[in-house]
Amino acid sequence: MARSLPKAVKENLHFLCVEVDSQLNLLQQFFSTSPTLSIARRIMDRSGYVYNLKLRIHTACIDTLADRRQKSTLERLRFRSVDLIATDLERIAELSRGCVKQADLVNDFAAIPQKGTVNSIRKIRAGVALIEPALEQSNSAKAIRLGQVETQLDKSYRKLLSDYQSSAQTKKHSEDGIHALFIAWHIKQMGETLVNISEALISANIGQPVNFERYYSLQSMMGSLESDQQGLQIEHIADTRSGSAVSGIASNKRSNDSSNDNYIAIFKDGLKRKVKEEREGVESWHEVYPGLAPKILAYKKRGQSAAILIEHLPGLTFEQIVLNESDELVKEAFRKICDTLRSVWRETQTNKAISASFMGQMDTRMAEVYKLHPEFCQTKSKICELSLLPFDTLVRRCQSIEAKLFAPFSVYIHGDFNVDNIIFDPIEKRVNFIDLHRSCYMDYAQDVSVFMVSNYRLQTLDAGLRKRIMSVAIDFYRSTRRYAKSQNDITFDIRLALGLARSFATSTRFILDNTLARDMFFRSRYLMEKILDADLSKPEKFKLNVKEVFVD
Repeated sequence: MARSLPKAVKENLHFLCVEVDSQLNLLQQFFSTSPTLSIARRIMDRSGYVYNLKLRIHTACIDTLADRRQKSTLERLRFRSVDLIATDLERIAELSRGCVKQADLVNDFAAIPQKGTVNSIRKIRAGVALIEPALEQSNSAKAIRLGQVETQLDKSYRKLLSDYQSSAQTKKHSEDGIHALFIAWHIKQMGETLVNISEALISANIGQPVNFERYYSLQSMMGSLESDQQGLQIEHIADTRSGSAVSGIASNKRSNDSSNDNYIAIFKDGLKRKVKEEREGVESWHEVYPGLAPKILAYKKRGQSAAILIEHLPGLTFEQIVLNESDELVKEAFRKICDTLRSVWRETQTNKAISASFMGQMDTRMAEVYKLHPEFCQTKSKICELSLLPFDTLVRRCQSIEAKLFAPFSVYIHGDFNVDNIIFDPIEKRVNFIDLHRSCYMDYAQDVSVFMVSNYRLQTLDAGLRKRIMSVAIDFYRSTRRYAKSQNDITFDIRLALGLARSFATSTRFILDNTLARDMFFRSRYLMEKILDADLSKPEKFKLNVKEVFVD
């Protein structure tokens, strides 16, 4: 790695590590004997030098990243990691000054646990000494050792905190004890900063942003793959809105083709609750309708985090197909998706009437919409002599209507049936579903509405593509309406209108394009107004004019 660092970055990083260690050495001396003003002043006066070194590294990294010629993703991540390391080293120097400031407020220096404080600073110095070797050798083992310093410091801090709490109960604590506790807290923060540096080093080594939890999960799961672990590489794919990270596990021996078909498996990690939902969703599909969901290769939980290793499915997402492939492939994939859905619905249908509560879903999400698009939070207004109800009033009125509407049966649905969660393999002519954490028995109008709106919100300005996208949405409505008719589902149209209104409005919380967001929001309003204007004594008479809704 060192060979890829410019001289300005490498040398200034070395000077920075030396300077931070020098300040920690002074801090160690400061607490080893009775504190002296000269040592304190030497620590306080050198803040400018540390800042200048960090700034030089920051500038050199930015200049290098700005020149994208012959810069791989791994190289760019390395420079970002070095920049983060420099920032964290400055933070350690700042915390050293914080310790001196707190010590200056102490009247009786005996209140500070001298031996423990000195030992803790010595551990910080040992951690700082590992930074350059770990960087130069791309050595993750040394990076991990660096990060483990925090665990030892945390134990010392907790002991001091416990002692202080015990003395507080007997009213033996003093202001000096409080300042001693703050000194220990500053040192503990240095340990947490070393964790950040450790994670930056590991990220640079494996080629993607990673934290300790993620690294341990990756290491433990590699054994689940029937492949040469030394010949594997990890590639970042996406970060989900729920906070999970998704990566592809690929072979170093794969072809030069950048397609994700070369992945061996997909690794996903995040909050334990979210990842557990993903695992349960996949497992439920294996029970309910085998063959649609990918296989789970491994699942690990650690503290409040969890990770899952999933079989990689060959093919393209329907989003990729709609945006990039031929008309013939779009039609083929579309027909297969419709056939698969009808088969799933027939196989999983139960006689239990159910309500998706679209308006209830909308009500819980509108606060997020208004944060991004405050202009949508309307009061009562007029266009000439026409009075317009506030959007939230429309939602409440439609909610009272929906309370009387139920799907005559329930089926097992995907729950987040977006175009990027459907994979079609053109070679095997097979459809698969991914991202299954919301799967459940529900009104199938939920999946229908989500699919249609996820097509509409694809952000492309190409007129031909927009026409293709709208045709897909309209054809999907026609296909699913035929199924509803075959099942004597007489209220399908009005429930779908409610579902579309919900999806159009709530999807705007992910869209910054004001024009697209406004178009979707007005469509939601239009649908609810049409529902309120209908003769609801006969909801089966309601007909959804989908061409009015899905036209640009």
